Amino acid sequence: MVQTLQPPAKQPRTERGRKTLRKLLDAATAEFGEKGFHEASISGITRRAGVALGSFYTYFDSKDAIFRALVADMSDSVKRAAREAIDERMTALEIERAALKGFLDFAGEHKEIYRIIDEAEFVDPASYQNHYETIAERILDRLKAGAAQGHFRADPQEAHAWALMGMNVFLGLRYAIWGRENDMSADEVAAAANAMLAHGIAGQE
Repeated sequence: MVQTLQPPAKQPRTERGRKTLRKLLDAATAEFGEKGFHEASISGITRRAGVALGSFYTYFDSKDAIFRALVADMSDSVKRAAREAIDERMTALEIERAALKGFLDFAGEHKEIYRIIDEAEFVDPASYQNHYETIAERILDRLKAGAAQGHFRADPQEAHAWALMGMNVFLGLRYAIWGRENDMSADEVAAAANAMLAHGIAGQE
């Protein structure tokens, strides 16, 4: 079950405030992504963001708080990347292929996501667990929708969602983060994974 976490950031009330918060989160992405949690600093974040130290404390109480906010923000970004890649006219299998390609493209452009999410296991275990549980729940919802349409087996289980998520995470690590010259493209990787789903989940020949 996804945990209900307390919002780590104070929500801005103005457009200017929202822009400042976005600058801080983007700067935190770079700071934590390059240095890791323990070596990163609030001053480093504000310097990258080009904002005053006081602006940081308007939204966050500590380095831990902005780290938690960043993990939540990255989770939302992963969700958005998959959602934007999906067309409601797609079949269930096409949706899984598009969602994976959307994730691979996102991870390729935001390689720091793996380091930050991995560090969350030790810095803020609740955020780490919530990140993966939330993704697994979204995948399970898609599998159930596919089953209702007759595209997938009639009884998708939570374990199927976690297995699919695990495959996607490691495909991202191999091809988006560790990518090598002459690798398969994101579309080819998604197609290969989709073919496995077609035979393993949908039972197609």
